This record gives sequence, structure tokens and C-alpha cells, in this order.
Amino acid sequence: MPTTRGGATDPAELAVRPGEDPWTAEEAAEARHGLEQEIAGLRAELETAEADLASLMRDSADGAGDDEADTGTKNVTREHELALAAGSRERLEQTERALRRMDAGTYGVCENCGKAIGKARMQAFPHAILCVDCKQKSERR
Repeated sequence: MPTTRGGATDPAELAVRPGEDPWTAEEAAEARHGLEQEIAGLRAELETAEADLASLMRDSADGAGDDEADTGTKNVTREHELALAAGSRERLEQTERALRRMDAGTYGVCENCGKAIGKARMQAFPHAILCVDCKQKSERR
């Protein structure tokens, strides 16, 4: 991935597929704002999940007198919270990566084949890193 050029890229330089209109300043600003909002929400979600996990870990050490069902329930709850936190971390990483790609001028460029992903796909799925063809190929594997 190219290095950052020191700020936001000119929207007209963002990749589009043949036949698509170039990105307008408003569309690029809307995409950036959406990514920034998602990052803020995911960070808040992660803080809550981590606090919940810390509480569950404290409670699991305090299991004197619990029967097997209570212990099992606590384990299932803890595993569920761990999975939710991991999913939030993954989405946060993908969203931050999309913002870095926007700054670097590679937003909307397929990381596999180098072709344009397509503005419509990027607007629907702002952290896409593969074009539809490459995504389909990767899912078949």
C-alpha cells in the first residue's frame, strides 16, 4: 500500500470502475465521516466489552458454592463476551484501515488485483478491500 500523502486525497483521485461517476467532495466527506463515526462507536463498544469482561473475570474467581450449572453458565457468558470483543476489535481494525487507505489514495482499489472496487460497492461496504470478482474467488477457496 502506498505511503500516506499527508492528508486526505483529492476525491477525484479515488478509484472508480469504468462508467461510474468520479467521487465528489461531498461523497468522499460522507464516506470519511461514516468511517470516523463507526470508529468512535466501535471504540466505545470495546471499552464497554472490556469492562464487562473484567467484571466477569472477577466474578469467575468468586465461584465458591457454585454448582456445575452456575460455573458452566459463567463460562458460556465469558466466552460470548470474548467473541463479541474480538469481533468489535476486528471491525475497528478494518474501519481504521479503510480510513488510512482513503488518506493514502488507495481507497477503492482492490488489494488483490489492483483494479477499482467500485464506488457503489465502497458506499455500501466502506471497508471493502477486494473487488467483487476477487471476493468471490476468495470465498470459493
